[in-house]
Amino acid sequence: MKSTRTQAIVLRRTNYGEADRVIQLLTPLGRMNVMARGVRREKSRLAGGIELFALCDVVIGQGKGDLGILTSARLMQFYRHIMDDYDRMQFAYEVLKQIGKASETLDEPEWFDIASEILMGLDAKTVSFELTQLWFYLHFSAMLGYELNVTRDIDGDKLTSDGMYRYDISEKGLTKAQNGDITADHIKLLRLAAAKPLSALAQIGGLDDVLPVCVRISREHAAV
Repeated sequence: MKSTRTQAIVLRRTNYGEADRVIQLLTPLGRMNVMARGVRREKSRLAGGIELFALCDVVIGQGKGDLGILTSARLMQFYRHIMDDYDRMQFAYEVLKQIGKASETLDEPEWFDIASEILMGLDAKTVSFELTQLWFYLHFSAMLGYELNVTRDIDGDKLTSDGMYRYDISEKGLTKAQNGDITADHIKLLRLAAAKPLSALAQIGGLDDVLPVCVRISREHAAV
């Protein structure tokens, strides 16, 4: 029987029958649905290797149709600290839910990279929660094909260092506004967040003053 070994992040677990589970996995190869037979039994060797908020190493055998058979699973990294903070835990659930929904119609390997970065950021107390939110919303919308334009405004004019802007929800972009709350510092952070991995972004200091507005913009743009 042909088998595939890969890293995986659990998106969802659904009980099936008396002791089985159907598990939706996010992998570098794309999204996979697998049957974990007997996983709900007390002495199952699979149970400890398919936790939520974890990076897993799995072996998947060929099953019937699109449903593979989980034959081996072990934890590579369990992001246990996510569960120490209610807001971070709820956001982790929301991220996996949104990626699970989006990957139903856009099954791309990059979703795995995004989920991995977010779980890492939420687990690390040294990484700002707001920064993690900002990074996710920007990369989520970019994956879906409507990347926030941080170079030009909605009229096609280049954003200037001395200009003031606001986010236009209906046009999904920045527009000039004398009383706008978006400055060159906000635009700089938005550009960095769109271009750099979260792990690199977390090394940059002095972001507290501009983070709240940037998070709001990115959330409105992603509309999740």
